[in-house]
Amino acid sequence: MADVPLVAVAAEAGISRSTLLRRIGGSRTALDDAVRAAGVDPGGQASVRERAIEATARLLGSDGLRAVTLERVADGAQCSVHSLYAAFGGRDALLYAVYEQYSPDVDVDTVLEAPQQGLEETVRSVFRIVADAFQREPRVLPAVIADALARPGDPAAQAVYQKALSTMVENVGRWITAEIAAGRLRDLPLLPLVQQMIGPVFSYFLLSPIYERFNQVSLPNPEDAIETFTEAFLRAAAIPAPEA
Repeated sequence: MADVPLVAVAAEAGISRSTLLRRIGGSRTALDDAVRAAGVDPGGQASVRERAIEATARLLGSDGLRAVTLERVADGAQCSVHSLYAAFGGRDALLYAVYEQYSPDVDVDTVLEAPQQGLEETVRSVFRIVADAFQREPRVLPAVIADALARPGDPAAQAVYQKALSTMVENVGRWITAEIAAGRLRDLPLLPLVQQMIGPVFSYFLLSPIYERFNQVSLPNPEDAIETFTEAFLRAAAIPAPEA
């Protein structure tokens, strides 16, 4: 539609181009809006699918999962709700498309597979990667976790969650196993040790936007929180080096 000149539209309507412009307010914006409202993408910009994914990611980052209604997405994407149904089939498929595109890789293996830099610095580096994943804009990772927790029986929601986080958990577990074998971490059950390591930092960055609204709570800055979590994990799980 964007490639059709106004003179051709006017000829099809049996009026002059100047009359057409007068009737639509001086520019083709109103005409494009009317075409869009009828469920047709007039073109001349990114596809409905691309615009909807971007608009949904913005909504997730600013207002959270519950704010993502098809009406608000359509408004942000400058399309009709009908166009969203045509592109995605429904809200769930739209969310999964956003998760696929914007879920950050919690790429801890770049640290864990690098030459060892010491137990304390490795733990601290892993926490920084997790913190970066939670704070990266648009903030989609919290929505992925919330959706997975809200729908534990939904295979699609669980598949997205596993894609975003399972590799990180597997790599951390493999690293912890090697550290236990090397005598640097206590020989404790693996899953509780993984949770002991990444659970607190997950909780901090997932819930910080909520805690910030509590007047009686004073949150440490992210770097101070990382230092606290590093010290706490090492006190709980590390084997002290033998004294000389």
